[in-house]
Amino acid sequence: MNFILCLIVIILDIMALADVLQSKKDSTEKLVWVIVILLMPLIGMVLYYVIGKKQS
Repeated sequence: MNFILCLIVIILDIMALADVLQSKKDSTEKLVWVIVILLMPLIGMVLYYVIGKKQS
């Protein structure tokens, strides 16, 4: 069960990273979001979709 949850978080993080890198944000903002998502996988992904996606 724990493995499945970890796998889901990893997949969602990869999707968030792909979305960040394909966005029209400037390079600095992309770098900040990538660092946030990588350092805080679950929280960073949620923050990006709640806060970062709206700023695009």
